Amino acid sequence: MRGLRRKLAAGAPDAAVRLARHVPAGLLPKGGIYSLYHPVGSEIDPREIRLAGGAAALPVVVDREGPLAFRLHRSGDRLAPDAMGILAPPPEAPQVEPDVIFTPVLAFDRRGGRLGQGAGCYDRTIAALRALKPVVVIGVAYAGQELADVPMAPHDQRLDGILTETGYVQVR
Repeated sequence: MRGLRRKLAAGAPDAAVRLARHVPAGLLPKGGIYSLYHPVGSEIDPREIRLAGGAAALPVVVDREGPLAFRLHRSGDRLAPDAMGILAPPPEAPQVEPDVIFTPVLAFDRRGGRLGQGAGCYDRTIAALRALKPVVVIGVAYAGQELADVPMAPHDQRLDGILTETGYVQVR
């Protein structure tokens, strides 16, 4: 799937702009917080996404075995490598709990199945946030990353929707 994603990325240089056009209205409560991510490798870049009336955050790996933290981030703010070496807001940025999470996927299915990178960071994080409040989780991928069925383990968290460069799929 990583090889396929690299091929899809190479063939779609405008995917980030096209992706942002398909974000559905009404995802975010007024004054809510949404989390994007800093793309790694061939992950599709969600940073063109803007949800009106909300504030953007980025995930931060503080502990490789724990859930992600989320910190507010505005375009142009300083970023620093987190515990996984991914660029993220520094410790002085305010920590928040997002209402909408845009998460990268390696593969997805139309029932909300998501295959991530394998570390379980997003699954732990989504489970913890869903225990506190309603959270909408949107997988971000190239349309070609869709599978008929993504195998799911008991701890795996399902997506509420999938956003690709060709459209949006509402799951639940």
